[in-house]
Amino acid sequence: MGTHVIKMPDIGEGIAEVELSQWHVKVGDLVVEDQVLADVMTDKAMVDIPSPVHGKVIALGGQPGEVMAVGSVLISIEVEGAGNLKESTAPVVTKEPGAPKVEAVVESKPAPAAPRPAAVCHGPMVAREADERPLASPAVRKHALDLGIQLRLVRGSGPAGRVLHEDLEAYLAQGQSNASAPVAAAYAQRNDEEQIQVIGMRRKIAQRMQDATQRAAHFSYIEEIDVTAIEELRAHLNEKHGASRGKLTLLPFLVRALVVALRDFPQMNARYDDEAQVITRLGAVHVGVATQSDVGLMVPVVRHAEARSLWDSATEISRLANAARNGKASRDELSGSTITLTSLGALGGIVSTPVLNLPEVAIIGVNKIVERPMVVKGQVVIRKMMNLSSSFDHRVVDGMDAALFIQAIRGLIEQPATLFVE
Repeated sequence: MGTHVIKMPDIGEGIAEVELSQWHVKVGDLVVEDQVLADVMTDKAMVDIPSPVHGKVIALGGQPGEVMAVGSVLISIEVEGAGNLKESTAPVVTKEPGAPKVEAVVESKPAPAAPRPAAVCHGPMVAREADERPLASPAVRKHALDLGIQLRLVRGSGPAGRVLHEDLEAYLAQGQSNASAPVAAAYAQRNDEEQIQVIGMRRKIAQRMQDATQRAAHFSYIEEIDVTAIEELRAHLNEKHGASRGKLTLLPFLVRALVVALRDFPQMNARYDDEAQVITRLGAVHVGVATQSDVGLMVPVVRHAEARSLWDSATEISRLANAARNGKASRDELSGSTITLTSLGALGGIVSTPVLNLPEVAIIGVNKIVERPMVVKGQVVIRKMMNLSSSFDHRVVDGMDAALFIQAIRGLIEQPATLFVE
């Protein structure tokens, strides 16, 4: 038997270190070639680290949340044959938090950890050890907290036993069908607490948001838009072409409006390097579409939106959103935007204050559509209204230009034929 050491790979783009986000294996696990061992986080994306060999995990080189240098030992695997070590010792970073140096693992095999008692499953319910932390995304943990459910009691149906939203629903359904469950439990006092380590994507989001608000001179501009006409056009196009070309949401129309408006306001389609004091205006319109995923906010990029039709934009937006939500978006798909569009959909509220996606200088925020009585040509009529809540970097964009830019978008949306008149 030998030891195969896997080092933190060079992910490219000049990256010297990455954050270890999550382990998918533990010491003692048997792994196969191409099995994902860990997730690591760069400045731009989550990257899977697969195993190049079959074998047994004998040591892990770090803890989730730890920043590791490229080339440092990630994991050691016992394999058939000689392995890839020339000596009988394999360097592995010590597991104790704050350990300052690299230790050596002797050739003798580590003693196996005492096995946990097998979890007892009853339908969607499972009995775990009190100190065992079930796998679940932050969104699922919050959902469970809101519902008053202890996650350790819920059986997970996701990969590696991860608890999903539907598992919570199954747990609730089981509880509702159990006549012995006390109704008063919903009103019982609670004193439990949960500490969630800020690592991986959540840490990157926090850093970016803090950096953006500290470095840019944010200001927001909110404008009300009548979307009645464009919603009628969208419904007509979906009825006529939806079956063959796919359904259109409002987002492709907004992307088209951005592209047309930017022809007269190129200063909005720009990046500002505040260290070099250089503004770069771009002809290509690469629209970032802010997308919520289980690991947090991600911004996949619709490249060359200026060259896309409505349906082409719609298809690309859908593809990128699904990739981001499933954690499959590549680094290239999550970088390079020139202006960002953010929307909370039906939960969009009345007004929001989007945070800039640096180094961009503009972000367009979409709020929800509501029907309201409006005065049109002296008559009170019901119209579909929506607010655009947009933010700009005042170091680069003047207030008057921002207002005129949003007014241009408003005119295009309220008179949708102008979106396609050249």
